[in-house]
Amino acid sequence: MNLKTVGLPLSVLLSSMIPIGSSSGAHAQEPPAPRADVILFHGNVYTGVAGTSSFHEIKRAEAIAIRGDRIQAVGSNGDILKLKGPQTEVIELSGHFVMPGFNDAHLHLASAGFEKLNVNLFGVKSLDEFRSRIRARVETATPGEWIVGGGWDETLWPVKTPPTRWDVDEVANNHPVFLNRVDGHIAVANTRALQLASITIASRDPKGGQIDRNASGQPDGILRETAKGAVLSVIPKPTHDKRRRSIETALQDLAQWGITSAQDNSSWEDFQIYEEIEREGKLTARISEWLPFDASLDELEAKRKQHPQSDNMLHTGMLKGFMDGSLGSHTAALLEPYADDPKNSGLPQYDPAKLNEMTQERVLAGFQIGFHAIGDRGVQMALDAFAGAEKEAREKRMKAANAGEDYRLRIEHAQVTTPAQIALFQQLKVIASMQPNHLLTDMNWARARLGPNRAEHSYAWADFLKHGVTLAFGTDYPVEPVTPFRGLYAAVTRKSENGKAEYYPEEKLTIDQAIAAYTTGAAFAEFAEKEKGLIAPGMLADVVVLDRDVTAIPPPKILETKVLRTIVGGKSVYEAK
Repeated sequence: MNLKTVGLPLSVLLSSMIPIGSSSGAHAQEPPAPRADVILFHGNVYTGVAGTSSFHEIKRAEAIAIRGDRIQAVGSNGDILKLKGPQTEVIELSGHFVMPGFNDAHLHLASAGFEKLNVNLFGVKSLDEFRSRIRARVETATPGEWIVGGGWDETLWPVKTPPTRWDVDEVANNHPVFLNRVDGHIAVANTRALQLASITIASRDPKGGQIDRNASGQPDGILRETAKGAVLSVIPKPTHDKRRRSIETALQDLAQWGITSAQDNSSWEDFQIYEEIEREGKLTARISEWLPFDASLDELEAKRKQHPQSDNMLHTGMLKGFMDGSLGSHTAALLEPYADDPKNSGLPQYDPAKLNEMTQERVLAGFQIGFHAIGDRGVQMALDAFAGAEKEAREKRMKAANAGEDYRLRIEHAQVTTPAQIALFQQLKVIASMQPNHLLTDMNWARARLGPNRAEHSYAWADFLKHGVTLAFGTDYPVEPVTPFRGLYAAVTRKSENGKAEYYPEEKLTIDQAIAAYTTGAAFAEFAEKEKGLIAPGMLADVVVLDRDVTAIPPPKILETKVLRTIVGGKSVYEAK
């Protein structure tokens, strides 16, 4: 495989080609190599490193030596076992497949944990089941306690209509209720919640949001985008203990699914919990925490300084902003109206002039920026803002984003794009941070939302790679399950999980390309390609052991993959029973 297909510069590619097993070639007069702390041997090690004779081949090895939190050597069983000392932990792999740890380039860790502690509506198949789960939570709640949660998706129901406040009132027993849709871009609030938020028939839609209403003008409980803010502002903040429990729950999920790094969009309060867990030596995944694009520069500067950027386990990363909503909720901003909703083109979240001004200011201050943009209008807003910021930076000869003029600006999701926009990604060197598992959900209705002409250029992973655009893959957990194997399957098949439906197969990837997007591509997207994403000497010792070789099995079997062991910085953070 050519690692340039995930957008890695050739210099980075060549620097990664460290001779595997080089420790075995030491001359007799040289001092013996230090003893390894951990050795994994008798494995099928997929290093991620391109072969020297062919860019279409990934080097394999049998064993790995780890010293401290870094990979010491990679090579044959015989060579690596020479590094065994009296205190070395030796792990027999029994021929199992080993690969670099997954780096999830886009998730919401704290939200995922809270979903597990609140009302979990993922996968409900009807309005009756939706109400049944709410009723079960109400039965254990204290009087007047807020009932919160999310994950509902009306497209899975026989009648594909969002729930209303009256549907929830029937089972809420005077509890205020607020429940996010699966994509997080709309929510349903019951009557009591609307009352506490002062949302009435006289309320106006906020900028960038919408309060849905019935025929008589009464709010029906569906709140879109910024309209959710009025209710969110009156929900009591979670306690420290509940916040920590939610995060610990989500971290366990990451370890179980082989995710060793997470690029996370949670709150500052959550980041402080991560710091607490790290101080206790219990942080089991590397976290790059995003900061809100809308915060003032003074606030952003202060938060960036509060934790060392050199900390490989935890630090702040890019600034996250939202251009639009989601396709599923008809709030993604499109250049032309929705095919199945001709009076609606989505909900852009910014005035372009203000957006461009804010983007320039933050790029000049040295911040990496990633914009959520799902619709093609949202994508264009992001690209225009990036083009203006780069032009301004060049004119002022400012150095930004840690590495000269290497800004690594990102668009998160980039689901609906035009060919001209993909060319502009290439020209501006914008990273496409995408979540292939979204297609498994979205293919059920994406053609209806977009019409065939736009749909043909949606979820265009292969087209991005053909244009030399870096792909960074993630899951968007908890919008989709955290398992990366659904993403690998989606990327190489573009078929539904039962294999019966297919979505524009010309955009399929090879398994090597998909793995690279989840490892080296994701590392590049956070300026960490020299630290992780490959199994090679000097890299961080983040590896995962699987029960099968995902590069050598029929694609449907990828969905059945189990993680046997997850190692972060040389320490096992998960081992299957």
